[in-house]
Amino acid sequence: MQYDVKVLNAQARPTAVVPAMTTWDRFPALWPELSGEVWACLRAGGITGGCRNVMLYRDSGGVALSVEVGVELTADCPLTGRVVASALPAGRAAVTVHRGSYAELGAAHAAVAEWCAAHGERAAGVRWEVYGPNEPVPWVEVAWLVE
Repeated sequence: MQYDVKVLNAQARPTAVVPAMTTWDRFPALWPELSGEVWACLRAGGITGGCRNVMLYRDSGGVALSVEVGVELTADCPLTGRVVASALPAGRAAVTVHRGSYAELGAAHAAVAEWCAAHGERAAGVRWEVYGPNEPVPWVEVAWLVE
């Protein structure tokens, strides 16, 4: 897939998330659990849809990985348990959109990294994904803060 990468001034977007420390090896099994906690909290607060899923990676992911898994929060909702208010960060961000299989999402991250290297942009280590509707074709916004 061809990726169109642009630098944008990202605005902070409120989220409801469960933060966690994990590893890349453990993350594929962990994120559905964290996402499920967030959606259970939202449903208990009367929200059943309209919030896009998000994953925020707070560091470059050495041995330990600091993540936040949840949703863009579009309405007020009481947050309970491990679910807390957070935000996708504001700032200069290199952004692209992946369309298609989630199994190939890594290619979008690689495209952003390659674009940054080719254009003299230095990745700040914080990156995120915002998941769009699955129909007719799944899409994911991939963004990396740049310095």
